[in-house]
Order: sequence, then structure tokens, then C-alpha cells
Amino acid sequence: MSQVKQPTPHALSSLMTEFENSCRRADLKVTHQRLEIYRELTEAHDHPSAEMLYRRIITRLPTISLDTVYRTLATFEKHGLITRVQTVESQARFEAEMVKHHHAVCSKCGVITDFTWETFDAAQVPDTLAVWGKVFKRHAVLEGICTSCSPKV
Repeated sequence: MSQVKQPTPHALSSLMTEFENSCRRADLKVTHQRLEIYRELTEAHDHPSAEMLYRRIITRLPTISLDTVYRTLATFEKHGLITRVQTVESQARFEAEMVKHHHAVCSKCGVITDFTWETFDAAQVPDTLAVWGKVFKRHAVLEGICTSCSPKV
């Protein structure tokens, strides 16, 4: 298993251009608020919630509302521009990283770590699922305690 690399600042311009193109293909208006929300989510390494994004964006965009952040994230998710991260919390967390990867979630501090897992991705789906239907996406969420929260020996 290896760590997923976050986009470099140099790559941010390309990501934003691709985001704008994706919005246009989906017939979504490219607004300043949408750009700011996506930019903040792209630069985030902590899989922020809507509330976390709002607190970060309000300082540079004082007219934005929490409701706008929620509705924008829902729109982005609906159009496949971002992903909702499964956590043990009741609060949804989001990411803009669309490269195939999985998550490890610390049950103590809530930190979410991205990782790739080639053997999991390549494993054959159990035959018992054939009667269930077709699997089109697989995603592993590992829960445990991170090294920061583990007692030091």
C-alpha cells in the first residue's frame, strides 16, 4: 500500500482549468463561489467537511453562506467532480482527488489518510456477488488508530 500524492501547487492551475471544462460539459455555471470551493477542496489535505470549507473560505469570500457550500458540494458530487468520503462521523467529508484510492480513518482523532491498494483493486470479486448484480466501483475504508493516537512504546 502506498500513499496517494496530493497535487503540487504547480499542478493547481491545470486542475482548475480541467474543473472549469468539466463544469461547462455538465452545463454548470463557473461562478467565483464554485471556483473558490473547488480550489479550497483541491488544496486541502484533510478531507474537509462543508463546515470546515466554509470557515476557510469565508475569510476571503465574506458573502458566501454555509448553505451555498452545502449545495455546491452536493452539485459537485452529483456531477462526479468530487467524492464524499465515508467516515465513522455523522459529518460528511469531501475530497477532489479523483485518482483511484482508498481511506484509512483514525477512530480517535478522525484523521483520514489516502492510500492505494493494488492487490485489493485487482482481486476478483467473490462469486456469491454474481447473483447480486454487477460491481462497478470498489472502495476500502479501513478504521483503526493512527500512530499519532497510539500509545508510544
